Amino acid sequence: MTTSSASPEHRVALVTGAARGIGAATVDRLVADGLRVVALDSCAGDGLATRADLDAVAVRHGDAVHPVVADVRDRAALDHAAAWAGEHWGRLDVAVAAAAVVRGGQPLWETPDDALDLLWDVTAKGVWNTAAATVPAMLAGPDPSGCRFVAVASAAGTHGLFHLAAYNATKHAVVGIVKGLAADLVGTGATACAVSPGSTETDMLRQTAALYGVTTDDLVQHQLIRRAIAPSEVAAAIAFCASPAGGVVNGTVLHADGGFGGFGA
Repeated sequence: MTTSSASPEHRVALVTGAARGIGAATVDRLVADGLRVVALDSCAGDGLATRADLDAVAVRHGDAVHPVVADVRDRAALDHAAAWAGEHWGRLDVAVAAAAVVRGGQPLWETPDDALDLLWDVTAKGVWNTAAATVPAMLAGPDPSGCRFVAVASAAGTHGLFHLAAYNATKHAVVGIVKGLAADLVGTGATACAVSPGSTETDMLRQTAALYGVTTDDLVQHQLIRRAIAPSEVAAAIAFCASPAGGVVNGTVLHADGGFGGFGA
């Protein structure tokens, strides 16, 4: 665990769901772009990321990454992580809410209440909690006009997906959260948006394929590029939205989905 300081020119980010997949790729990209990153993940195991996954992300970046084991359902833990950035690195400029889970495989009327509750608490309320913890810290920093909140939504936040109604609902909620947040940020210079990936080469894609009893190759046929998107490709879109120039993507969704939903020849 590092307590090194960042020079004033270093922008600082907090990324949730940072131990693997799109979250880990986002940490990699932001560090490459010169940011310091608080990398937060629940490390819950049992199909989710582990502490070893998070440590691997931190080790490859040394003092540029501070790993935090915390759950996005725990608002106090998020508050503490945001405060750490200010105390040790002097600022917080970017928050990327990438933590999510997937559940489903049955029609809405057969979906268990506990599946909906988990999706709501992690995927939707987790984004809400992340914003509530990080936005005040960003606005209190040296340059609020360059601050960016980016949530990872999904093609499921636009399309209706078979036997994933609860996941659909929570990803639509993510889009609603960033639109409301962007409106609340009017006049501050800070912005909020969502990036919506399509079928991306992650553990979540493999879990989704298992719910349907198909392969990931079957799933990627639903996007025009006819291949899985690399996490680094989504991270590049997130990094643009998180940049000072990315403020133009505000109160809206950037679709990094490879043409999801297209069925052209």
